[in-house]
Amino acid sequence: MNAGEAAVGALAGLMMVMLWVAGTVHAFAVRSAVFPRTGPRSQYNQHAVQVAKYRRMLREDARGLIAEDPALAHELRIGRPDLPRAYDDGGLVDVNHASPAALAALPGLTPELIDRIVRRRDDQGGFISPEEMAVDTDLPPGILPKLSEYAIFLP
Repeated sequence: MNAGEAAVGALAGLMMVMLWVAGTVHAFAVRSAVFPRTGPRSQYNQHAVQVAKYRRMLREDARGLIAEDPALAHELRIGRPDLPRAYDDGGLVDVNHASPAALAALPGLTPELIDRIVRRRDDQGGFISPEEMAVDTDLPPGILPKLSEYAIFLP
């Protein structure tokens, strides 16, 4: 092997190493764009997600109990955060019986909307669904999905 071939071989080896290093750096640079993180980054966030899922499960269980035995639901004070109670319903609010202060915990409700709901509830009786409440009290359509997660309507 002569000096010219050795120089070409050394140059080729150097180019391979440089390309390898540049490719590795580039791969790490674009990794987050190609493979975004899907889960929470810290243990605290994971705990918060677990708590939120647990509270959602409590709401589903409470709704099942309401459908199965409304009298027991009244006795357990499901949906009544304004009263002392031992049963954790996951944050449900009974729109037909809760105080205006408890209704304020529902997402998207302003004091004006709460006044409309309470006036309609007192004048004509309770509601049977979030859709009926939205129509009767002229609620903005954007808050209905949020309300449906937390609002219940006990007779």
